[in-house]
Amino acid sequence: MSQSMLPDDVITLARRVIEENRAIGRKIALAESCTGGLVAAALTEIPGSSAVLDRGFVTYSNEAKQESLGVSSDVIDAFGAVSIACVYAMAQGALAHSDADVAVAISGIAGPEGGSEYKPVGTVVFARALRDSEEREAESRLFENEDRSGVRYQATLCALELLLP
Repeated sequence: MSQSMLPDDVITLARRVIEENRAIGRKIALAESCTGGLVAAALTEIPGSSAVLDRGFVTYSNEAKQESLGVSSDVIDAFGAVSIACVYAMAQGALAHSDADVAVAISGIAGPEGGSEYKPVGTVVFARALRDSEEREAESRLFENEDRSGVRYQATLCALELLLP
């Protein structure tokens, strides 16, 4: 088997996501900001991922979140791009603009700049939305003592876990 450029634990988890979602016939969409497509990259390392991954949106700027996912400028103005409200809107937008059954959204402050007292570097927010379901899952995590790569790595693992059925 060829060597992946991504860490083994990421690939192992991505394989589980693909296999377990394929087994139940579930399609995935992603809305990524601070991870910059790393979650989609991990999933596409797995043979057969096209049966599961519908599409990924890398919406790094606030404008991209609004234009590609339909996130309201009011949400971003009131709560910021790194907020539960924003990632939930991103996940809903990913569902609305895809054929997926489940969407996960990620936004965060990877650093080294950009943090504040209330949202320090390492703050990452996640949301999962299921099509035709009122279930809402969102969380905020703080990955302390991590550099930029470490924050993005931890966020990728967390997002993959949210994609497990």
